[in-house]
Amino acid sequence: MSESVTSTEPKISVTGLVKSYGDNEVLKGIDVEIAPGEVVCVIGPSGSGKSTFLRCLNRLEDITGGSVVVDGVDLTDKKVDIDEVRQHIGMVFQHFNLFPHMTALENVMLAPVQTKKSTKEEARENGIRLLGQVGLADKTEARPANLSGGQKQRVAIARALAMNPDVMLFDEATSALDPEMVGEVLQVLRDLAAGGMTMVVVTHEMGFAREVSDRVIFMADGYIVEEGTPEGVFGNPQQPRTQDFLRKVL
Repeated sequence: MSESVTSTEPKISVTGLVKSYGDNEVLKGIDVEIAPGEVVCVIGPSGSGKSTFLRCLNRLEDITGGSVVVDGVDLTDKKVDIDEVRQHIGMVFQHFNLFPHMTALENVMLAPVQTKKSTKEEARENGIRLLGQVGLADKTEARPANLSGGQKQRVAIARALAMNPDVMLFDEATSALDPEMVGEVLQVLRDLAAGGMTMVVVTHEMGFAREVSDRVIFMADGYIVEEGTPEGVFGNPQQPRTQDFLRKVL
């Protein structure tokens, strides 16, 4: 569980968020605020709009309607430098997308050096520290082909952290992994949460959502159907749609 939140300003404020692909409206008016240091897990059936919602939080998806404000910056404002904004929002996907010809350390060093945030020496020092943080101190020189799925995903997390983000987004970060590798990645997420990182985690790992999140959001059919504490959503869901979903997955 993350540290108690002191700031009054939301880290992320989403108002009336709509996302359509042609005639297909995937998000139908999402309203949510996320506080600094809060860990929010988003659950729900496939096709409910969870990943689309997450990708709108750093405008990897163009936003059809409504607004997404991160640290006071409205991402729908045409004048916003979205590349600058994204430097403060780390994202980890289901698939690792590591560069196969680079070592683990080189993958982690790449973005800070390319964006001129760090010298090579600084990036190397920080990369070694981050790989140690995710339990891969002995894998700095390993290439992705020689790493397990869980190790690759932990390199991907270290790579996202290398930009020193204020917010971390995780899109089903364990769903491509073998079951025995899921635990090692979830442990890294637990450690980040304990360190006070603001996190939005789309997950189908209900035990993790129950244990680590400050708040659980249940999405279905493009809407937020229910949200609340893990105890409330899992222990005493109020909406029939939530009850039905949890009956099937728990």
